[in-house]
Amino acid sequence: MPRIDEKTVDSVARLARLQLDPQERARFARELESILSWAESLQALDTTGVPPMAGGASAELRDDAPRDGLGRDVALGQAPDHEDGLFRVPRVLPG
Repeated sequence: MPRIDEKTVDSVARLARLQLDPQERARFARELESILSWAESLQALDTTGVPPMAGGASAELRDDAPRDGLGRDVALGQAPDHEDGLFRVPRVLPG
């Protein structure tokens, strides 16, 4: 029996606010199951004697320099709900 079924995909889709049709649910269930199997195969590898890595990037990185960010109007223009220059979000903690 697969660990990822369509019910699990529905639950995750609801949290991500995605609407999936039945074909997409079935496809995502198969793909996520495949990803979990692949991750398990990595866990089974013998890494004895392999030194740990401090970071995954071996390429040179660009210098960290400040640059202009989004303006408030642009950022709030993408928000589904905002008021008085602030994002409005659902309450998370009990009041």
